[in-house]
Amino acid sequence: MQKALARLIANALEEDIGQEDITTNRTVPIDARCRARLLAKQDGVLSGIEVFRMVFDKMKAQVASWDALPNGERFCDGDDVATFEGNARAVLTAERTAMNFVRHLSGIATLTAKYVAAVDGFDARVCDTRKTTPLLRRLEKEAVVDGGGTNHRHTLFNGVLIKENHIVAAGGIDKAVYSATQGAHHLMKVEVEVTNLDEFEQAIAAGADAIMLDNMSHADMREAVQRAKRTRVVLEASGNASLDNIRAIAETGVHIVSVGALTHSAPAVDLSLIIETI
Repeated sequence: MQKALARLIANALEEDIGQEDITTNRTVPIDARCRARLLAKQDGVLSGIEVFRMVFDKMKAQVASWDALPNGERFCDGDDVATFEGNARAVLTAERTAMNFVRHLSGIATLTAKYVAAVDGFDARVCDTRKTTPLLRRLEKEAVVDGGGTNHRHTLFNGVLIKENHIVAAGGIDKAVYSATQGAHHLMKVEVEVTNLDEFEQAIAAGADAIMLDNMSHADMREAVQRAKRTRVVLEASGNASLDNIRAIAETGVHIVSVGALTHSAPAVDLSLIIETI
């Protein structure tokens, strides 16, 4: 995992720098050092601070006097999220790449925290999806956890999720579930996506371990919860969850509400890197 992260950071720096940081290298003395502050310009929840630091280490910034809030910590507008000293050239060259990571990931954590707060008092967990930025999935899913949410499967290999197109290709819910259970080991859970109560009953009868209630009405979700009480099936609500409606979804009694917006639509947190010479 660390090797993959190191490659990601190296590629991100290469993308931004090109042959060299011509501005910094022409204006800043090679041995100049600076003191840097990562300043919050809004309230939020921190994520990605270790990646932020790793970018400067990759640039051999000779970071010293490092002090930072931990991932998952809330901060307020005006707070110093991190402070450190380093080689001024390296800090300036790495700045945008480091900021892109921490602002994006903190944005995910901050948005997740809002969703989690919206369902406070209910048992429903707020969960992410696979609607992530290519190659950033691990970091984005960690950001969801930093914000108080939970993770869905990380990869296609982590679990069986039979969706609409799988059902069509397999020839029906019962056939899809049977084939999945026969083709997976005995510890693998099988989830099925359904869009109405008739499909829900088919999934129950087929022996699904979890059922995704896709874009179903709140009334139908409440009915599904009642029908599932005699079973151990896990119920996941999915589709168009928002801050405006997630509390109402949680009130139906579902166990999980998956929210694609946590990763695909989170706005970046407003953070700035302020430096002064030493």
